[in-house]
Amino acid sequence: MSERCYSRKHNVEVTFISKSKKNRGIFAPFLPIVRVLLLHQHFKTPVSGGAIRSYYLAKALIDRQAEVIVITATNQKKAYSEVYEQITIHYLPIPYDNKYGFFQRIASFVRFMLASIAQSEKLGKIDYCYAISVPLTVGITAMWLKWRRGVPFIFEVGDLWPEAPIQMGFIKNHFLKQFLYWVEKKIYQSANAIVGLSPAIQSSIQAIVPNKKVYNIPNFADCDFYQPIYSEGKQKLVVSYIGAIGLANGLDYLIECANSCRKASLPIQFVICGEGALRERLENNAKHLQLQNLTFIDFQDRSGVLKVMDATDVCFVSYKRLPVLETGSPNKFFDGLAAGKLIVTNFGGWIAREIEEARCGFSVDPNNPLDFVVKIKPFLADEKMLQQYQQAARALAERKFSRKILSEQFVNLFEWKKEK
Repeated sequence: MSERCYSRKHNVEVTFISKSKKNRGIFAPFLPIVRVLLLHQHFKTPVSGGAIRSYYLAKALIDRQAEVIVITATNQKKAYSEVYEQITIHYLPIPYDNKYGFFQRIASFVRFMLASIAQSEKLGKIDYCYAISVPLTVGITAMWLKWRRGVPFIFEVGDLWPEAPIQMGFIKNHFLKQFLYWVEKKIYQSANAIVGLSPAIQSSIQAIVPNKKVYNIPNFADCDFYQPIYSEGKQKLVVSYIGAIGLANGLDYLIECANSCRKASLPIQFVICGEGALRERLENNAKHLQLQNLTFIDFQDRSGVLKVMDATDVCFVSYKRLPVLETGSPNKFFDGLAAGKLIVTNFGGWIAREIEEARCGFSVDPNNPLDFVVKIKPFLADEKMLQQYQQAARALAERKFSRKILSEQFVNLFEWKKEK
Protein backbone atom coordinates (compact mmCIF):
# COMPACT_ATOMS: atom_id res chain seq x y z
CA MET A 1 0.00 0.00 0.00
CA SER A 2 1.27 3.50 -0.79
CA GLU A 3 0.08 7.09 -0.90
CA ARG A 4 1.47 9.39 -3.58
CA CYS A 5 1.75 13.14 -3.65
CA TYR A 6 3.10 15.11 -6.61
CA SER A 7 4.78 18.48 -6.24
CA ARG A 8 4.20 20.21 -9.59
CA LYS A 9 6.51 23.11 -8.88
CA HIS A 10 9.57 21.02 -8.09
CA ASN A 11 8.92 17.98 -10.31
CA VAL A 12 9.12 15.63 -7.34
CA GLU A 13 6.95 12.63 -6.64
CA VAL A 14 6.80 11.42 -3.04
CA THR A 15 5.65 7.93 -2.17
CA PHE A 16 4.81 7.03 1.42
CA ILE A 17 5.45 3.34 1.82
CA SER A 18 3.81 1.06 4.34
CA LYS A 19 6.05 -0.70 6.83
CA SER A 20 5.28 -4.02 5.12
CA LYS A 21 6.91 -2.83 1.90
CA LYS A 22 10.51 -3.80 1.37
CA ASN A 23 12.92 -1.16 2.65
CA ARG A 24 14.85 0.15 -0.35
CA GLY A 25 16.25 3.33 1.21
CA ILE A 26 14.75 6.77 1.14
CA PHE A 27 17.22 8.89 -0.79
CA ALA A 28 19.45 6.34 -2.53
CA PRO A 29 17.93 6.75 -6.03
CA PHE A 30 17.50 10.52 -5.85
CA LEU A 31 19.86 13.09 -7.32
CA PRO A 32 20.30 15.99 -6.81
CA ILE A 33 20.02 16.43 -3.04
CA VAL A 34 16.53 16.67 -1.53
CA ARG A 35 15.84 19.80 0.55
CA VAL A 36 13.75 19.08 3.65
CA LEU A 37 12.29 21.84 5.79
CA LEU A 38 11.90 20.88 9.44
CA LEU A 39 9.45 23.10 11.34
CA HIS A 40 9.83 22.95 15.11
CA GLN A 41 9.36 25.89 17.45
CA HIS A 42 11.36 24.17 20.21
CA PHE A 43 14.27 22.78 18.18
CA LYS A 44 17.33 22.15 20.36
CA THR A 45 20.89 21.08 19.69
CA PRO A 46 22.93 18.96 22.12
CA VAL A 47 24.82 22.05 23.34
CA SER A 48 21.67 24.00 24.20
CA GLY A 49 20.06 21.36 26.39
CA GLY A 50 16.48 20.19 26.34
CA ALA A 51 14.75 17.61 24.16
CA ILE A 52 16.74 16.91 20.98
CA ARG A 53 14.53 14.46 19.08
CA SER A 54 14.20 16.88 16.16
CA TYR A 55 17.99 17.22 16.04
CA TYR A 56 18.24 13.43 15.76
CA LEU A 57 15.69 13.44 12.93
CA ALA A 58 17.63 16.12 11.08
CA LYS A 59 20.86 14.15 11.44
CA ALA A 60 19.16 10.98 10.20
CA LEU A 61 18.08 12.80 7.04
CA ILE A 62 21.56 14.26 6.53
CA ASP A 63 23.01 10.77 6.85
CA ARG A 64 20.87 9.88 3.83
CA GLN A 65 22.30 12.82 1.87
CA ALA A 66 19.38 15.23 2.38
CA GLU A 67 19.83 18.94 2.91
CA VAL A 68 17.98 19.97 6.07
CA ILE A 69 16.74 23.47 6.84
CA VAL A 70 15.19 24.18 10.25
CA ILE A 71 12.87 27.02 11.21
CA THR A 72 12.68 27.44 14.97
CA ALA A 73 12.38 30.11 17.67
CA THR A 74 14.77 31.84 20.04
CA ASN A 75 14.42 34.04 23.11
CA GLN A 76 17.01 36.40 21.67
CA LYS A 77 15.77 39.77 20.42
CA LYS A 78 16.97 39.42 16.84
CA ALA A 79 16.62 36.74 14.21
CA TYR A 80 19.76 34.92 13.15
CA SER A 81 20.90 31.81 11.31
CA GLU A 82 23.64 29.26 11.82
CA VAL A 83 24.88 26.01 10.35
CA TYR A 84 25.25 23.37 13.04
CA GLU A 85 26.60 19.97 11.99
CA GLN A 86 25.37 20.54 8.42
CA ILE A 87 21.91 21.64 9.62
CA THR A 88 20.94 25.14 8.48
CA ILE A 89 18.97 26.65 11.36
CA HIS A 90 16.92 29.87 11.12
CA TYR A 91 16.09 31.28 14.56
CA LEU A 92 13.07 33.59 14.81
CA PRO A 93 12.82 36.00 17.80
CA ILE A 94 9.69 34.49 19.37
CA PRO A 95 10.13 34.26 23.17
CA TYR A 96 8.89 31.17 25.00
CA ASP A 97 9.39 29.94 28.55
CA ASN A 98 8.11 26.98 30.56
CA LYS A 99 7.01 29.52 33.15
CA TYR A 100 4.57 31.14 30.73
CA GLY A 101 0.88 30.95 31.49
CA PHE A 102 -1.50 29.30 29.04
CA PHE A 103 -2.42 32.43 27.08
CA GLN A 104 1.21 33.59 26.93
CA ARG A 105 2.03 30.25 25.33
CA ILE A 106 -0.80 30.57 22.84
CA ALA A 107 0.44 34.04 21.86
CA SER A 108 3.94 32.63 21.31
CA PHE A 109 2.57 29.77 19.20
CA VAL A 110 0.56 32.11 16.95
CA ARG A 111 3.51 34.47 16.52
CA PHE A 112 5.73 31.58 15.50
CA MET A 113 3.16 30.35 13.02
CA LEU A 114 3.00 33.74 11.29
CA ALA A 115 6.76 34.31 11.39
CA SER A 116 7.55 30.81 10.11
CA ILE A 117 5.21 31.31 7.14
CA ALA A 118 7.07 34.52 6.27
CA GLN A 119 10.47 32.84 6.74
CA SER A 120 9.54 29.87 4.59
CA GLU A 121 8.86 32.23 1.68
CA LYS A 122 12.55 33.21 1.72
CA LEU A 123 13.96 29.70 1.46
CA GLY A 124 13.65 29.02 -2.23
CA LYS A 125 13.12 25.45 -3.35
CA ILE A 126 11.67 23.09 -0.72
CA ASP A 127 10.97 19.47 -1.61
CA TYR A 128 9.42 18.35 1.62
CA CYS A 129 8.26 19.62 5.03
CA TYR A 130 8.34 17.79 8.35
CA ALA A 131 6.24 19.71 10.91
CA ILE A 132 6.59 18.90 14.62
CA SER A 133 3.82 19.57 17.12
CA VAL A 134 3.43 20.93 19.73
CA PRO A 135 2.29 23.54 19.03
CA LEU A 136 -0.59 22.41 16.86
CA THR A 137 -0.37 25.70 14.95
CA VAL A 138 2.84 24.58 13.22
CA GLY A 139 0.55 22.41 11.14
CA ILE A 140 -1.06 25.57 9.73
CA THR A 141 2.34 26.66 8.44
CA ALA A 142 2.76 23.25 6.80
CA MET A 143 -0.71 23.48 5.23
CA TRP A 144 0.16 26.95 3.89
CA LEU A 145 3.30 25.56 2.24
CA LYS A 146 1.32 22.74 0.66
CA TRP A 147 -1.38 25.09 -0.65
CA ARG A 148 0.95 27.87 -1.69
CA ARG A 149 3.87 25.93 -3.11
CA GLY A 150 2.75 22.32 -3.46
CA VAL A 151 5.11 21.11 -0.72
CA PRO A 152 3.95 17.77 0.78
CA PHE A 153 4.34 17.35 4.54
CA ILE A 154 4.45 14.87 7.38
CA PHE A 155 2.92 16.02 10.65
CA GLU A 156 4.43 14.71 13.90
CA VAL A 157 2.29 14.63 17.04
CA GLY A 158 4.05 14.46 20.40
CA ASP A 159 1.10 15.58 22.53
CA LEU A 160 -2.57 15.55 21.67
CA TRP A 161 -3.78 19.10 21.13
CA PRO A 162 -6.27 20.52 21.86
CA GLU A 163 -7.23 17.53 24.03
CA ALA A 164 -4.43 18.15 26.57
CA PRO A 165 -5.30 21.78 27.49
CA ILE A 166 -9.00 20.91 27.44
CA GLN A 167 -8.60 18.05 29.93
CA MET A 168 -6.36 20.25 32.08
CA GLY A 169 -9.10 22.87 32.22
CA PHE A 170 -7.33 25.65 30.31
CA ILE A 171 -9.90 25.74 27.49
CA LYS A 172 -13.53 25.80 28.64
CA ASN A 173 -15.41 27.71 25.95
CA HIS A 174 -17.49 25.28 23.89
CA PHE A 175 -17.08 27.13 20.60
CA LEU A 176 -13.32 27.49 21.03
CA LYS A 177 -13.06 23.76 21.74
CA GLN A 178 -14.98 22.91 18.58
CA PHE A 179 -12.88 25.30 16.51
CA LEU A 180 -9.62 23.79 17.76
CA TYR A 181 -10.89 20.24 17.14
CA TRP A 182 -11.75 21.35 13.59
CA VAL A 183 -8.23 22.77 13.09
CA GLU A 184 -6.69 19.55 14.41
CA LYS A 185 -8.73 17.39 12.04
CA LYS A 186 -8.03 19.70 9.10
CA ILE A 187 -4.26 19.42 9.67
CA TYR A 188 -4.48 15.63 9.90
CA GLN A 189 -6.49 15.46 6.69
CA SER A 190 -4.05 17.74 4.86
CA ALA A 191 -0.91 15.87 5.91
CA ASN A 192 0.51 13.30 3.53
CA ALA A 193 1.36 11.13 6.52
CA ILE A 194 1.27 11.45 10.31
CA VAL A 195 3.71 10.28 12.97
CA GLY A 196 2.47 9.69 16.52
CA LEU A 197 5.00 9.38 19.33
CA SER A 198 3.13 6.62 21.14
CA PRO A 199 0.70 3.80 20.32
CA ALA A 200 -2.01 5.72 22.22
CA ILE A 201 -1.46 8.87 20.15
CA GLN A 202 -1.44 6.78 16.98
CA SER A 203 -4.79 5.19 17.92
CA SER A 204 -6.34 8.54 18.85
CA ILE A 205 -5.38 10.10 15.51
CA GLN A 206 -6.60 7.08 13.55
CA ALA A 207 -9.99 7.45 15.25
CA ILE A 208 -10.19 11.04 13.93
CA VAL A 209 -8.92 10.30 10.40
CA PRO A 210 -9.45 6.56 9.88
CA ASN A 211 -8.37 6.63 6.24
CA LYS A 212 -5.03 8.31 6.92
CA LYS A 213 -1.80 6.38 7.42
CA VAL A 214 -0.47 7.04 10.93
CA TYR A 215 2.92 5.73 12.02
CA ASN A 216 4.16 5.16 15.56
CA ILE A 217 7.75 6.30 16.12
CA PRO A 218 8.35 7.03 19.82
CA ASN A 219 11.06 9.21 21.29
CA PHE A 220 14.59 7.84 21.10
CA ALA A 221 16.79 6.06 23.62
CA ASP A 222 20.35 7.17 22.87
CA CYS A 223 22.22 3.99 23.70
CA ASP A 224 25.52 5.48 22.50
CA PHE A 225 25.40 8.61 24.65
CA TYR A 226 24.15 6.93 27.82
CA GLN A 227 26.07 3.97 29.25
CA PRO A 228 24.79 2.09 32.32
CA ILE A 229 26.64 2.58 35.61
CA TYR A 230 25.73 0.03 38.26
CA SER A 231 26.92 1.27 41.63
CA GLU A 232 27.46 -1.26 44.37
CA GLY A 233 27.41 -0.69 48.09
CA LYS A 234 25.84 2.78 47.94
CA GLN A 235 24.64 4.16 51.24
CA LYS A 236 21.68 5.92 49.62
CA LEU A 237 19.48 5.20 46.64
CA VAL A 238 19.19 8.24 44.34
CA VAL A 239 15.76 8.86 42.80
CA SER A 240 15.81 11.58 40.14
CA TYR A 241 13.20 13.49 38.18
CA ILE A 242 14.72 15.35 35.21
CA GLY A 243 12.54 17.59 33.06
CA ALA A 244 9.98 20.37 33.02
CA ILE A 245 8.46 21.47 36.32
CA GLY A 246 4.95 22.49 35.34
CA LEU A 247 1.34 21.81 36.15
CA ALA A 248 1.17 18.80 33.84
CA ASN A 249 4.08 17.07 35.58
CA GLY A 250 2.33 16.35 38.87
CA LEU A 251 5.46 16.79 41.00
CA ASP A 252 3.56 17.52 44.20
CA TYR A 253 3.38 13.75 44.44
CA LEU A 254 7.17 13.44 44.39
CA ILE A 255 7.37 15.90 47.30
CA GLU A 256 4.92 13.70 49.19
CA CYS A 257 6.99 10.61 48.39
CA ALA A 258 10.11 12.30 49.75
CA ASN A 259 8.25 13.23 52.90
CA SER A 260 6.91 9.68 53.37
CA CYS A 261 10.40 8.22 52.87
CA ARG A 262 11.79 10.70 55.42
CA LYS A 263 9.22 9.60 57.96
CA ALA A 264 10.05 5.96 57.24
CA SER A 265 13.81 6.70 57.59
CA LEU A 266 14.55 5.18 54.19
CA PRO A 267 18.07 5.79 52.77
CA ILE A 268 16.85 7.60 49.65
CA GLN A 269 17.95 10.94 48.21
CA PHE A 270 15.48 12.59 45.82
CA VAL A 271 16.58 14.95 43.05
CA ILE A 272 14.44 17.31 40.95
CA CYS A 273 16.38 18.74 38.01
CA GLY A 274 14.83 21.34 35.73
CA GLU A 275 12.89 24.58 35.47
CA GLY A 276 9.25 25.53 35.16
CA ALA A 277 6.33 27.50 36.48
CA LEU A 278 5.91 25.41 39.65
CA ARG A 279 9.53 25.10 40.75
CA GLU A 280 9.41 27.93 43.30
CA ARG A 281 6.25 26.55 44.86
CA LEU A 282 7.73 23.05 45.11
CA GLU A 283 10.92 24.40 46.68
CA ASN A 284 8.87 26.31 49.26
CA ASN A 285 6.87 23.17 50.08
CA ALA A 286 10.09 21.18 50.51
CA LYS A 287 11.52 23.83 52.84
CA HIS A 288 8.31 23.90 54.85
CA LEU A 289 8.50 20.11 55.29
CA GLN A 290 12.25 20.32 56.06
CA LEU A 291 13.06 17.71 53.45
CA GLN A 292 16.78 17.16 53.75
CA ASN A 293 16.39 14.17 51.44
CA LEU A 294 15.36 16.32 48.47
CA THR A 295 17.72 18.37 46.27
CA PHE A 296 16.79 20.80 43.50
CA ILE A 297 19.19 21.19 40.58
CA ASP A 298 18.96 23.89 37.91
CA PHE A 299 18.24 23.14 34.25
CA GLN A 300 21.20 21.32 32.69
CA ASP A 301 22.62 21.00 29.21
CA ARG A 302 23.17 17.52 27.84
CA SER A 303 26.49 16.95 29.61
CA GLY A 304 24.94 18.11 32.87
CA VAL A 305 21.99 15.74 32.45
CA LEU A 306 24.47 12.92 31.84
CA LYS A 307 26.18 13.65 35.17
CA VAL A 308 22.86 13.66 37.01
CA MET A 309 21.81 10.44 35.29
CA ASP A 310 25.12 8.74 36.11
CA ALA A 311 24.51 9.45 39.81
CA THR A 312 20.92 8.21 39.58
CA ASP A 313 19.64 4.77 40.50
CA VAL A 314 15.93 5.32 39.90
CA CYS A 315 14.44 7.47 37.14
CA PHE A 316 11.08 8.92 38.21
CA VAL A 317 8.75 9.81 35.32
CA SER A 318 5.90 11.99 36.52
CA TYR A 319 2.65 13.33 35.09
CA LYS A 320 -0.55 14.63 36.54
CA ARG A 321 -2.94 11.72 36.16
CA LEU A 322 -5.16 12.68 33.26
CA PRO A 323 -6.04 10.26 30.43
CA VAL A 324 -4.53 12.48 27.75
CA LEU A 325 -1.21 12.80 29.58
CA GLU A 326 -0.89 9.01 29.74
CA THR A 327 -0.60 9.01 25.94
CA GLY A 328 2.66 11.02 25.99
CA SER A 329 6.21 10.00 25.12
CA PRO A 330 8.40 11.80 27.71
CA ASN A 331 12.07 12.15 26.78
CA LYS A 332 13.43 11.28 30.19
CA PHE A 333 11.71 7.91 30.18
CA PHE A 334 13.83 6.93 27.18
CA ASP A 335 16.95 8.51 28.68
CA GLY A 336 16.35 6.47 31.81
CA LEU A 337 16.04 3.29 29.77
CA ALA A 338 19.23 4.00 27.83
CA ALA A 339 21.11 4.78 31.05
CA GLY A 340 19.90 1.54 32.59
CA LYS A 341 17.86 2.90 35.49
CA LEU A 342 14.97 1.45 37.44
CA ILE A 343 11.90 3.27 36.05
CA VAL A 344 9.09 4.49 38.31
CA THR A 345 5.95 6.22 36.99
CA ASN A 346 2.96 7.73 38.76
CA PHE A 347 0.55 7.25 35.84
CA GLY A 348 -0.88 4.41 33.77
CA GLY A 349 -1.08 3.97 30.03
CA TRP A 350 1.32 2.48 27.52
CA ILE A 351 4.53 3.34 29.41
CA ALA A 352 3.28 1.63 32.56
CA ARG A 353 2.56 -1.48 30.49
CA GLU A 354 5.99 -1.39 28.85
CA ILE A 355 7.95 -1.27 32.11
CA GLU A 356 5.80 -3.90 33.78
CA GLU A 357 6.11 -6.31 30.84
CA ALA A 358 9.89 -5.75 30.63
CA ARG A 359 10.25 -5.97 34.44
CA CYS A 360 12.34 -2.81 34.51
CA GLY A 361 10.19 -0.70 36.81
CA PHE A 362 6.82 -0.18 38.42
CA SER A 363 3.92 2.28 38.65
CA VAL A 364 2.68 3.83 41.86
CA ASP A 365 -0.67 5.14 43.02
CA PRO A 366 -0.58 8.94 42.52
CA ASN A 367 -3.03 9.40 45.36
CA ASN A 368 -1.00 7.42 47.89
CA PRO A 369 2.71 8.23 48.43
CA LEU A 370 2.98 5.28 50.81
CA ASP A 371 2.60 3.05 47.76
CA PHE A 372 6.01 4.28 46.63
CA VAL A 373 7.47 3.47 50.07
CA VAL A 374 6.11 -0.08 49.93
CA LYS A 375 7.25 -0.78 46.36
CA ILE A 376 10.76 0.71 46.66
CA LYS A 377 11.68 -1.19 49.83
CA PRO A 378 12.51 -4.51 48.07
CA PHE A 379 15.08 -2.70 45.92
CA LEU A 380 16.70 -1.19 49.01
CA ALA A 381 16.98 -4.63 50.55
CA ASP A 382 18.17 -6.51 47.46
CA GLU A 383 20.89 -4.85 45.38
CA LYS A 384 20.93 -7.75 42.93
CA MET A 385 17.23 -7.28 42.23
CA LEU A 386 17.81 -3.58 41.58
CA GLN A 387 20.52 -4.37 39.03
CA GLN A 388 18.35 -6.95 37.30
CA TYR A 389 15.65 -4.31 36.76
CA GLN A 390 18.22 -1.75 35.65
CA GLN A 391 19.72 -4.18 33.15
CA ALA A 392 16.21 -4.97 31.87
CA ALA A 393 15.69 -1.23 31.27
CA ARG A 394 18.82 -1.04 29.13
CA ALA A 395 17.78 -4.19 27.24
CA LEU A 396 14.38 -2.65 26.47
CA ALA A 397 16.08 0.49 25.15
CA GLU A 398 18.36 -1.51 22.86
CA ARG A 399 15.63 -3.84 21.66
CA LYS A 400 12.76 -1.45 21.01
CA PHE A 401 13.65 2.24 21.39
CA SER A 402 17.23 2.58 20.19
CA ARG A 403 17.93 5.83 18.35
CA LYS A 404 19.52 3.92 15.48
CA ILE A 405 16.52 1.64 15.03
CA LEU A 406 13.91 4.41 15.20
CA SER A 407 15.92 6.81 13.01
CA GLU A 408 15.94 4.14 10.33
CA GLN A 409 12.18 3.74 10.65
CA PHE A 410 11.82 7.50 10.30
CA VAL A 411 13.83 7.92 7.11
CA ASN A 412 12.16 4.89 5.57
CA LEU A 413 8.67 6.32 5.98
CA PHE A 414 8.92 7.74 2.49
CA GLU A 415 10.75 7.25 -0.75
CA TRP A 416 11.59 10.04 -3.15
CA LYS A 417 11.82 9.59 -6.89
CA LYS A 418 12.78 12.18 -9.46
CA GLU A 419 10.36 12.44 -12.33
CA LYS A 420 11.70 10.91 -15.52
